[in-house]
Amino acid sequence: MPTVITHAGVALALGSLWGARPVPRRFWAACAVCSVLPDADVIGLYLGIPYDHPLGHRGLSHSLPFALAVGAVAAFWVSRAPLQLPLSRLTLTLVLSAITASHGILDALTDGGLGIAFLAPFDNARHFFPWQPIPVSPLGARALLSPYGAQVLLSEATWLGLPSLALLLLTRRWSSN
Repeated sequence: MPTVITHAGVALALGSLWGARPVPRRFWAACAVCSVLPDADVIGLYLGIPYDHPLGHRGLSHSLPFALAVGAVAAFWVSRAPLQLPLSRLTLTLVLSAITASHGILDALTDGGLGIAFLAPFDNARHFFPWQPIPVSPLGARALLSPYGAQVLLSEATWLGLPSLALLLLTRRWSSN
């Protein structure tokens, strides 16, 4: 999987596409939380849930139905902010659902694990994309600070960080005009 930092960075770049100025802090918080929430399923590993179980890592919590549900709940929370975004709740739901779904999409671009259960709970088959340019991130801070971890971070910076930064700069430039 890409690192948590990369998931959040991509989400903030995607969120910048829809963020008018000023943007409620709740919107940015929801973008960041939605982008990393699917990995809460790693708790299951400590509870004895097998990796390949529908509730295991990269299972239900990485699916598109889960992304839609999370997006709807997050949109409701964001829409209750004192400072309103100029988006309907439906549009906000779709934006936050897409940001949540980005997690599984990015994970499907990695070269490790069993794949992503995009359609769980309706279909628990795991999938990768045919093109997997990102090495899977090691778990734990110590492993991330290893030579392999540095290789992963460099790959993420190349494939995801630079495009996200470019998107942020473009949307900032576009919104200032």
